[in-house]
Amino acid sequence: MKKLFIPIVILAMATTSCVSKKKYAELEQRYNDTRGNLQKTTLEKEELEAKFAKIEKRVDDYNQKINSLKDVNESLQEENSVKLDMVGKSAVISNSMKEKMRETLKNVDPAELANAKTLKDSMNVAVSYNLKKSINSSDLENDEDVNIDIDQTVVMISVSDKMLFNTASYKVKRNAHKLIKKLADVINSEPSMDVMIEGHTDARSYNSGVLQDNWDLSVKRATSIVRLLEKKYGVDASRLIASGRGSSVPLVENNSAENRARNRRTRIVILPNLDKFFGLLAEEEQIKP
Repeated sequence: MKKLFIPIVILAMATTSCVSKKKYAELEQRYNDTRGNLQKTTLEKEELEAKFAKIEKRVDDYNQKINSLKDVNESLQEENSVKLDMVGKSAVISNSMKEKMRETLKNVDPAELANAKTLKDSMNVAVSYNLKKSINSSDLENDEDVNIDIDQTVVMISVSDKMLFNTASYKVKRNAHKLIKKLADVINSEPSMDVMIEGHTDARSYNSGVLQDNWDLSVKRATSIVRLLEKKYGVDASRLIASGRGSSVPLVENNSAENRARNRRTRIVILPNLDKFFGLLAEEEQIKP
């Protein structure tokens, strides 16, 4: 009985061993197949990643080119906006200024605009239009010995010496403060204008006290007016210029008391500051005439 049992066990073990080898072989084959597929998939993944990286680089290159073109375009626009054209012999005007000027000229009387043959003429018409719209000098025109002249882009207000100063003095008369206040109102009404105060004397020589001559007197008179405009009536000091002309620019010959009186004067010259002028035009609402 014992002898019969042993072969059966041996046969069973052999059979079991044989089946396990087949399964092992199958599993090994499946493993190898899976590993091969995995390697293939890994290679494909790496190839796709490489292709995607190339695509990303091309996109980055395109974006850089687009941004570069934008920078070039902005640079060209900026250069174009600041490109300057000559106006007359010395003044210049940029393209951006010209565009703002054209907007103003749309409001100008066509008959007046028809006389503008050059860029300088057009600029004068635009500034003159703004002056007439902004500066109200009607109060000043009623004052005796005050003369107002608007010559295109420049407003000149000439005030007789006897209204402002005593003889050979640079202290402003107290009763002249009302007139100075009116002048300040005119100046403050147009912030795009700078203002030069000119002192003028007659040709008689003068030397007394702290004053050396007519040059000195004319400068001190202009400075006295400037101080009042700034300190008392709030005109921005950066807009003011004090200028003494002495007797160098007479209105008439200094050959009579009447003529000498005409030559003794203070002139307020309101000058257009084109940068401020066109800058304000860009901000303000256009008013139809």
